[in-house]
Amino acid sequence: MLDTVQPRSQPQAGVPPNPLADEFVATLRLAVPMMLTQLGQIAMITTDLALIGRLGESAVAAAALAHTVYFVSFTFGLGLMAAVSPLVAQAFGAGDVRRIRRSLRVGLWVALLISLPMMASPLYGEHILVALGQAPHSAALAQRYLNGLAWGIAPALGFIALRSMMSAVNRPQAPLWITLAAIPVNAALVYALIHGLFGLPELGLFGAGLATTIVNLGTFGATLAIAGLRKPFADYRPLANLWRIDWPLMRKLIAIGAPISFSLLLEYGLFSSAALLMGLISTTALAAHQIALQVTAVLFMVPLGIGMAATVRVGHAFGRGDPAAVRRAGLVAAVIGIAFVSALTVAIILGRYELGRLFFGSGEASMATVELTATLLLVGATFFIADAIQTIMGGALRGINDTRMTLVFAAIGYWCVGFPIAWLLAFHADFGAVGVWIGLSIGSFVYAGLLILRFRMLTRKLAG
Repeated sequence: MLDTVQPRSQPQAGVPPNPLADEFVATLRLAVPMMLTQLGQIAMITTDLALIGRLGESAVAAAALAHTVYFVSFTFGLGLMAAVSPLVAQAFGAGDVRRIRRSLRVGLWVALLISLPMMASPLYGEHILVALGQAPHSAALAQRYLNGLAWGIAPALGFIALRSMMSAVNRPQAPLWITLAAIPVNAALVYALIHGLFGLPELGLFGAGLATTIVNLGTFGATLAIAGLRKPFADYRPLANLWRIDWPLMRKLIAIGAPISFSLLLEYGLFSSAALLMGLISTTALAAHQIALQVTAVLFMVPLGIGMAATVRVGHAFGRGDPAAVRRAGLVAAVIGIAFVSALTVAIILGRYELGRLFFGSGEASMATVELTATLLLVGATFFIADAIQTIMGGALRGINDTRMTLVFAAIGYWCVGFPIAWLLAFHADFGAVGVWIGLSIGSFVYAGLLILRFRMLTRKLAG
């Protein structure tokens, strides 16, 4: 059995070392598969909504309500699973095989244990939605979808834990291939269970949710099999003593992951509140906001993948006790993220009207909505870059286990700065929907700036 691992390859003889260039290459090798995996996840959600759309507008509205309930619950688990990556990365950087194994094990145990209470929210989603003032018919339809979705929480979180371990040991490709294979399988199964094809029962919205749960089980099972049987993962014996719960390490994972969860919930809450503000302005504003936000969600997968890579690269350097490499990894990830997102932002600005027409058509009745969507995407150019920076720097800080202050900064940036400015500009300065997006942008810049200052301060302390 291996006792140590070697996180770094040795430089070739006669080739002078170039740490900065090596860092760029290593970060890109990690970030690109991670970005594509995240985009694959978005593709599956989009496919689900497109197929549900064939059931009618009421089904789409119900699915949107269901996703709101589901993701509030799932986001909390997502933050805890995000803590697996820095723990494994630091163990890999230190060459500690046993701690790699222990970190994955506690991640899988946490995924199982928290999924049970997390299921309560989706399974009682109809009651929650009615209490929030939603129409009983829409709430009942949403509950059908949630009844199928809820059972997939545990395998979905388990897949994230396994994916985090694989990425942290510099092997992010397997989760990508599994996700890409799952996209057509998910589409076929959702369609078959909605409409009752190939001898399967016709289950409607419940079938769509059940199909997603089955695909989550499949992706988790495939990833678990690769982790246990395929090299290099099998060399770490990641599934050995799986029944043992490592309570001290579990407490550490929760201490790192819980602030991430609450930070994500603060961000999710801000965008949900922004949608409510848009609803107070006009139906046109709400529709344009939702489409601009959907474009943002797709774009967000790029810095999210780079941020995950930053967690790994910073974690490797932190684990082996290399402060200069910690600082370098964070800097390189930020530069790569800004470059990628700036290029994509230019493309969105140039194609903003086409994006609006893609969703709303080119008829005269929709011209006002298309125009407002294009305006929000133009205003959002600064927001895209700020959101990318905060995502990547947050990932870098996770690599050194610093997550509590990011929660404080999220509260300051999003709720002490962003939301009040959005409210004032929208309703007191008559900026309307544009004012809401300006507030989001300013809040994100404040959050990003605080994270940058925090990373600089901590890396200086490490170096000192």
